[in-house]
Amino acid sequence: MTKDELRAELERQEQRFKDVYGGEVTTYAAQSEPGRKPWRKRASLLDQAFTQEIQKIEKELKAEEP
Repeated sequence: MTKDELRAELERQEQRFKDVYGGEVTTYAAQSEPGRKPWRKRASLLDQAFTQEIQKIEKELKAEEP
């Protein structure tokens, strides 16, 4: 079902409700979705130790290069 078909079906149901039941239909504007903040993982102690080891190895490799 496409959006246009869905809109047409809702309009038919609205009109039927008004005609048959004599009801009143109130439409509301759609609420905007709340902005999502990106999820960030905090570095654990193991992650920090791994990063330090990588930096240490990189420094050693740079020192070895003539």
